[in-house]
Amino acid sequence: MRRTISAILAIALAVSCTSRDPYHFDGSISEEVLDNYLSRAITLSEFLTVNPYCVDGEYSDKEGDIDYILNTGTKFVGRAIYRWGGEQVLNEPAFWEGAKELVEKVHAKDPDVIFQCAVFEAVYPTVCQVHIPAWTFEALGLPVEDRNFRFADMLFPDGLYNHHWGEGGVPDIRQVETQLWLMYLIGSYIQIGCEAVHLGQVYLMGAHDHIEGREWENWYSFITKVRRYATKYARRHWILFDCHGGRKGVVYNGTSLIDYNAYPLRIKEVEGEPMKGILEMGYSDSVYGADISCTTPSGWHTDALPYLVEFDNFGATSTPGEYSGDGYHVWGYDEICWLYMMSHDEKCEWMDYAYEWIKENDPAGHLQMPGARVINVGGGKPVFMSRAVAPSESVPYGMGIEEKVKELFERK
Repeated sequence: MRRTISAILAIALAVSCTSRDPYHFDGSISEEVLDNYLSRAITLSEFLTVNPYCVDGEYSDKEGDIDYILNTGTKFVGRAIYRWGGEQVLNEPAFWEGAKELVEKVHAKDPDVIFQCAVFEAVYPTVCQVHIPAWTFEALGLPVEDRNFRFADMLFPDGLYNHHWGEGGVPDIRQVETQLWLMYLIGSYIQIGCEAVHLGQVYLMGAHDHIEGREWENWYSFITKVRRYATKYARRHWILFDCHGGRKGVVYNGTSLIDYNAYPLRIKEVEGEPMKGILEMGYSDSVYGADISCTTPSGWHTDALPYLVEFDNFGATSTPGEYSGDGYHVWGYDEICWLYMMSHDEKCEWMDYAYEWIKENDPAGHLQMPGARVINVGGGKPVFMSRAVAPSESVPYGMGIEEKVKELFERK
C-alpha cells in the first residue's frame, strides 16, 4: 500500500528527531531510545532519600554524586528513592521537598536523566501512620475517604508471607489497600520528577495473581491505571516499569506489563579458585538468553525484551569468604559485597569483563553500573553504604571506579 505524503513526512521527522536526540521520548518510548538509556544505567540507591547508614543519619556529599552522574554521562539513575519500612517519614514535607530539589538540580544540567523510584515487596505496621491523599483514591477510580492506610488490609487473607520480614509482610496485589499504597508511592514519586519504577518481586506480591487462566489480571489492571496517571503528570507523559521478572517476564495476553526486565547478575563461583566469579549462560536462574517475546507497553514487538543486570544486595552467608555453591552468593557474599571486597584494579577488570561478556552473549542485556549500594559483609561487621566515587573524608567507603564507569559508557 502506498504511503501518504503526510505519513512519509511523519516518519522522516521521527527518524530525524531520533538521530538528533537519542534520549527523546514523550507518551511512549522507542526501542532505540530505551536501549540508549539502559546502556547508561547506574544503581544509586537512596540518592534522593536520607541514608540511614551514614553518621548522623545523613547521606553526605550529594554534590559528589551529582558530579558522578554528570561526569560519567549517566542517563538512568536506578533505585534513587524508596522505602523499606519506616513509612512514617512519608508524612514529612522535607522528605519530598529534598528529593524534588535534587532531581531539579540534576535536570538543570541534564534534563534527559531518568530517576527511578522503587516500590518493594515489603510493608510494615508503620504504614498506618501515613494519611492517604484524595488524589490516590481518584487515580484508582475509588470514592475518596479521609483516613490512613490499613496495614492488615494489604496482607494475604490466607496468611501467606504475612510475616515474611518479621513484623513486616508482603502486600498482596489483589487487595485494594495494596493498590492504594502502591499508587500513593508511585504517584508521589512521579510528582517529584521520577520517570521509572522498579516493582521488585512481583511474583511475591502476585503470588495469587500469577495463576493459569487468569494470569496477572490484577497487576495488569493496576499498572494500566498508573500509566493513565502518568500520561497526565509524568515529565514526559510516560513511566518506565521494570521488575525481577525472571526468565518469563510479566506478560499479559502477549503484551509485557514491564518496559524492560531487571535481575541480579548471578555470578558463578569458580570452585577451587577463591573469590573468582564468572558469568555463564544458564547458570542458576540467570536471565541471559531468556528471549522474552512480546509486544512492549509502547507498542513495538520484540523477540527478546531488553533487560538490566545489576550487582544485587541481599546479605552474606554465615561463612563469608567461603565457597557457597547455592547459586546466589559469590564466595559467601552478595554480589555488590563481593565486588567491594576486591582491589581497585580487580573491580575495574571484572566490570570490563562483565560488560564485554554481556555484549557478546546477549545483545538484549545491559550491565547496570555501581553507584551506591548497601554493603553487609556479615560476621557482625557494620552495615554501610558504598559509593562509586573516590574515597574521601566524607565518603570513607568510596570505591573509586568513576572513571571506569565513564569509560565503559563511552565504549562503542
